[in-house]
Amino acid sequence: MEYLLGFVVALAIGLTGVGAGSVTTPILILFLGIPAAPAVGTALIYSTAVKLIAAPVYVKRKQVHWRTLALLVAGGLPGVLIGSILLGRFNVKDNQDLVYSILGLTIVSMAAINLYRLVRDPGRRVVKDRSTWLPFIAAPIGAEVGFSSAGAGALGSIALLGLTGLSAGQVVGTDMFFGLVMSTIGGGFQVHAGNYAPDLVWKLVIAGVPGAIAGANLAAILPSRPLRFALSMWIIGLGAQLCWRGLAR
Repeated sequence: MEYLLGFVVALAIGLTGVGAGSVTTPILILFLGIPAAPAVGTALIYSTAVKLIAAPVYVKRKQVHWRTLALLVAGGLPGVLIGSILLGRFNVKDNQDLVYSILGLTIVSMAAINLYRLVRDPGRRVVKDRSTWLPFIAAPIGAEVGFSSAGAGALGSIALLGLTGLSAGQVVGTDMFFGLVMSTIGGGFQVHAGNYAPDLVWKLVIAGVPGAIAGANLAAILPSRPLRFALSMWIIGLGAQLCWRGLAR
């Protein structure tokens, strides 16, 4: 079961570029029964491994705008540390239902934002460069990633689309690297705090490597937009179940 989930989620990430945290965390909680804090830590580590596979492709295609990435990291770094500390110090065991509700609501919101982008902004319009605002926008995004493992993909890409004049390819590549940095730092913090499932991480990563490679190759053949739409709808369903689980208990 764990190997299948690792492959399928990595395949979806490779195909669409979204969902590393927002898919993995609710699946670990809902289908495998992993508690909230270890689920977030495991998802961050898994996300790092999957994105590391895709990273060289974006560099080779020159789709990473390094100055913009530096601005994102400048704000996201302290944010992800704060979010990780909050998750580590929050009394998760005594407030498990509240954490489930927060995670579910966050995941639904991220997927809904991605759907909004697909519906309202299918093309790329000319935008005035306001990239100096990116560190201030990236700080809460990083905090969200540190606490829930979700947010870097949906919110990061929206910030880049609205505040920079980057091409669509550069937005995807730069945002992917931003998510990689955030998940690496957040995952490292959770490893230090012990908030992860070691045996599960290895199974997910082992299956995720071929899944990510297959997804990256299929992405050049299959249409991205319908896949992103379907994945976002699925994520909304997962997040809603997670939120309901927290509220109903």
